[in-house]
Amino acid sequence: MTRSTPLDELTLTVVVDNETDTLSSVDAGVPQLPEVVSHVVRRSPTRQHDGHDCITVFDHLCVACHGLSVLVTGRIGDERRTVLFDVGPYGDVWLDNAERLGVDLVAVETVFLSHWHWDHSGGLPVVVEAIAAARRTAGLAPPTLDLHPDRPDQRGILSAGGPFIMLPEEPTFAALELAGATIELHPDDHVFGGGRFLGSGAIERTTSYEAGLVGHHSFRFGAAPDGGDIVAADPLIMDERFLAAEVRGRGVTVLSACSHAGIVNACLGAQQRFPGAPIDVVLGGYHLAGGPMEPRIAPTVDDLATLIAPRIVAPGHCTGWRAKAALANRFAPGRYGPSVVGTTYSLHAE
Repeated sequence: MTRSTPLDELTLTVVVDNETDTLSSVDAGVPQLPEVVSHVVRRSPTRQHDGHDCITVFDHLCVACHGLSVLVTGRIGDERRTVLFDVGPYGDVWLDNAERLGVDLVAVETVFLSHWHWDHSGGLPVVVEAIAAARRTAGLAPPTLDLHPDRPDQRGILSAGGPFIMLPEEPTFAALELAGATIELHPDDHVFGGGRFLGSGAIERTTSYEAGLVGHHSFRFGAAPDGGDIVAADPLIMDERFLAAEVRGRGVTVLSACSHAGIVNACLGAQQRFPGAPIDVVLGGYHLAGGPMEPRIAPTVDDLATLIAPRIVAPGHCTGWRAKAALANRFAPGRYGPSVVGTTYSLHAE
């Protein structure tokens, strides 16, 4: 059984997400730091009034967009290792948000792609190039780009009205090599980052209702024997992988970028890989938005509460407002801390 080494501390910083919300209060017991607080801590006062520092922050807030990227740092003793989980769709948005958040590009050793969908992979060439350049300047090895080998050329969803709603084409392996990364292809479970992180292989499909993304198709250009394209229904998206890390005394945090396999299935997979350990934070897109997906909200919330029992649910990206409302109704107060751009989760060993 592949299992990563328990950490003394795990820090998750959301660099890209669909939503920004730095004003909502955080429940007691939720280890979440709003974006505005991080700016107050890091930025110098511009003036004082009546004995109080005046710190300008609102022109430094991150930009939200449809996608997901999370900076993940695991600490054991005094040694920290950092992985970037997805990059979102636009390299310029990622770089701008990273600068606003004070992200140290040199520290990023690995970029882990959850699955081949452009809202997670589109920014890879620009982001990898920037990280590789920073590490090269510092005299360090290029970043490792951890990918699933089964790469389609493009993906889209056949809508009820007829047209395919397409994502842009995926970055090519050649373009990613040109960006300066060392590419590693991993279809199976593996541990990396000095043993701190576990990247899953295929996620087992256990529940009856988490049946993939309705209408989803994958396109492979020139792959047919006659040189034509192959277009195939691909609701299961078997290249999807989750990232997990265990904090000593707290349990296992699960990052599931889109949960096409189902967020419950992803958590069940984490339980299988970390037997006996409780589930701590479940962060990412739960993909319960849209008419065909929303009937899954009720059983998902029920199974999360009863089968998984995470300490914190942190839904974001493609979860959808109806599912977020249902999750908040079940897990708040005290166990609901939604993923929004710029927020940080700081998990310490107990």
